[in-house]
Amino acid sequence: MKLVPIALTALSLAIAGSAAASGRVTDVDYLKASRCKGLAQGTGADTSGLDAFIKAEGRSRQDVVLRMANEQLDRAKHEAANANLKDKVTAELSGACSAYMGSGKAVSGQ
Repeated sequence: MKLVPIALTALSLAIAGSAAASGRVTDVDYLKASRCKGLAQGTGADTSGLDAFIKAEGRSRQDVVLRMANEQLDRAKHEAANANLKDKVTAELSGACSAYMGSGKAVSGQ
């Protein structure tokens, strides 16, 4: 009786592993990259790597994801304009956002 749940778990892990191995970018990653672009634009940082990533990955996204990405971008721009959040924004750009920058360049506090 326990064989079926174990087999289903193994199958789901194999499928998840193949999706990760294929390098497919999830919608969540696409939304995170859009947020990073908004933060970068709000601070005046270079967005060329993010632009290339978002353009390439945006081709296969559904309209609802593209709308959500635009909302993330706008929200992040407003956040970056808040002087009280400058350290947080700079840390996010240098840390989490560097994965979407393309060339692997981290953004210094600008």
